[in-house]
Amino acid sequence: MSWIGLEDWMRACAHALQETSLTGPVNLVAPAAVQNGFFARTLGEVLRRPAILPVPAVVLQMLLGQMADEALLASTRVAPRRLEESGFKFLHPTLENTLRHVLGKVL
Repeated sequence: MSWIGLEDWMRACAHALQETSLTGPVNLVAPAAVQNGFFARTLGEVLRRPAILPVPAVVLQMLLGQMADEALLASTRVAPRRLEESGFKFLHPTLENTLRHVLGKVL
């Protein structure tokens, strides 16, 4: 799943508006997409709480029908290629670093 920290998102928006070489759509996502399980484990580690139990796909499909496949189970790997090519540098490129910053849980 793709993600981005709020601070990097705001900086990326400003960069995209100011960088004249960027035209058309730009993916505002962090450079390292992760699987949902990794996200949950990392969040649990940062908060020092157990990670939530995974929900089997069949349960999501029973509860949400086709929406589960389209919104939750489908691959959504997106990369910030054009953003990085234009010179943008992320302050928080990794998930753990971003979560620690946002949640005030710096090591």
